[in-house]
Amino acid sequence: MGLKEEINKRKTFAIISHPDAGKTTLTEKLLLFGGAIREAGVVKGRKTGKFATSDWMKVEQERGISVTSSVMQFDFDGYKVNILDTPGHEDFSEDTYRTLMAVDSAVMVIDAAEGIEPQTLKLFKVAKMRGIPVFTFINKLDRVGKDPFELLEEIEETLDIETYPMTWPIGMGPSFFGIINRRTKEINPYREETMLKLNDDYELEKSHDIEKDSAFQESIEEFMLVEEAGDAFDEEKIATGDLTPVFFGSALSNFGVEEFLDTFVDFAPSPEPLETKSGEVIDPTEEEFSGFIFKIQANMDPKHRDRLAFLRIVSGQFNRGMEVKLQRTGKKQKVTRATMFMADDTETVDVAYAGDIIGLYDTGNYQIGDTLTSDKHIEFKELPQFTPELFMKVSAKNVMKQKHFYKGIEQLVQEGAIQYYKTIHTNQPIIGAVGQLQFEVFEHRMKNEYNTDVVMEPIGNKQARWIENEEDIRDQMDTQRSTLVYDRYDNKVFLFENDFALRWFSDKYPEIKLYSLL
Repeated sequence: MGLKEEINKRKTFAIISHPDAGKTTLTEKLLLFGGAIREAGVVKGRKTGKFATSDWMKVEQERGISVTSSVMQFDFDGYKVNILDTPGHEDFSEDTYRTLMAVDSAVMVIDAAEGIEPQTLKLFKVAKMRGIPVFTFINKLDRVGKDPFELLEEIEETLDIETYPMTWPIGMGPSFFGIINRRTKEINPYREETMLKLNDDYELEKSHDIEKDSAFQESIEEFMLVEEAGDAFDEEKIATGDLTPVFFGSALSNFGVEEFLDTFVDFAPSPEPLETKSGEVIDPTEEEFSGFIFKIQANMDPKHRDRLAFLRIVSGQFNRGMEVKLQRTGKKQKVTRATMFMADDTETVDVAYAGDIIGLYDTGNYQIGDTLTSDKHIEFKELPQFTPELFMKVSAKNVMKQKHFYKGIEQLVQEGAIQYYKTIHTNQPIIGAVGQLQFEVFEHRMKNEYNTDVVMEPIGNKQARWIENEEDIRDQMDTQRSTLVYDRYDNKVFLFENDFALRWFSDKYPEIKLYSLL
C-alpha cells in the first residue's frame, strides 16, 4: 500500500467533555469495538479493582478521574483510529488544549441530564478556534435527562453550531426503549436482541408490542419532525466545524457506540495539512517526515523511570532507526526506540504515518512544541501555554533529598502541568498552576515517583505578567505587591497581588510593556 493510501486510513481525534459526562467510559467502549481490549473497565471501579484502561496513573485510579491525556490506537472497518482521551477536570485544561492541537477532529461527550457544562463550553471553543469537525455523543440515555429537542437547542444556542441527529432516542431513563438510526431507519432496542425497521411511512415493518405504547408513538412523531424540519445534512459544514452530527446512547451499557463509530469513520477527516511558523503549508502526503511534540510524560512505568515524548506525525513516514533533526537545536539523532500506545500497554513501532501518535523515549532532549523532521528546515507553530493563577512556595521536607526534589520538579515542569519560578534573590522555588488539583497531583507524584515529601506554602492567587522590555526593569519595582521572579527560562516575571496592583503598576510605569500567556 502506498504512502497516500496509508495516510488516508488514519483518523485521529480527541474526546472532550466536562468531568463525569462519561468520556473515559466511551473511550473504553470504542476500544472494545476496535478489538483492542477484551473487557472494558469502569472509571470508578475501585471496589472491583478493574480500572479504565486509559487511566493508568495511580492518582487517576484512586480518584476516578483522568488527569493526563492518554493515546490509544485501534483498527476499525479498515481504518487506523488514533484516540486521545483528555483530562476532563478543568484544572488540567492546558494539557487538553495542547492535545486538541494534535488531532484532526473532536468528539464531545454530553451528559443528557446536565447538557452543556462550563468545561465542555471552554474546550469546544478551542476546537471551534481550530475549525476542526466536532461529533457529539449525548450520553446516559438510560437515566432520566433533558428532552432531546432541548438538548439540541442548547448545543445550537450555547455553542453556535448547527446540529444533525444521526440517531434519535425512543424514551429515556426507565422507559428508554432504544435509538433510531437515521441513515438506515433501523431501531436498535436497548433491552432486546432483534433490530426493528421503519418503512417509508415511519411504521414498523413487523408488528411489535411497543407499537401500542404512547411514548413510542410520540418518539416516532418527534423523529418525523426532525426528518422534515431539522437542519439538512451537510458534509462540508461538518468538515469546517459548523455542523455537529449528534448521537444518543449509553456508553456504560455500550449502547449507541457502534452507530457512532460507523458514522465517525465515514465523515471524520484524514490527516490535514499544517501551517508552519513561516506560513508554509505542509501536506501530510509529502515524502519528507515531520512532526511535533505536544506532550511529555515522565514515569509511565515507575520501575524504569522512563520519559516519553508524544509526537504527532504531520507528514511522511516514520521508520524506526531513522535519523531525525531537532529543529530547535539543529542536532540530528537516530530514533531507535519508539512506541505505539494502548494506554498502560505499549508496543514497539517500526513504521508509522502522518496522523499517527507515537511515543519517543526521551532522556531530556525534547520540549513541548519541538519540531522534528528528517531533514527539511521547518518549525511548526508554538503550542499554547497558560498563565497560571495559583502559586505555591515549595521545598523538600528532607534537605538530604534536594537532588531528588530538583529532578522531580524539572521533569514534572517539562510535562507542562505546572510552571516553575524562583525568587530573584534567594532562588526559592515557586510553582504555578491553573488549578488546585494540579498541586495535589504534583505532591502525590513527588512522593510516589521521586520518593520526596514536599512542603507547600500557598502564596495565593497572583496575576503573572511577562515583560517585553526587561532591560528597563529597576530594583524599586520589585515590591511585596509586585514580586519579581524568574521563570524556568530565566525570563523575568512580575507576580502581582491582584488586579488593582497590576493596574497601579501599569499607571506608574507606563514604559514597562507587560504581557500574559493564554
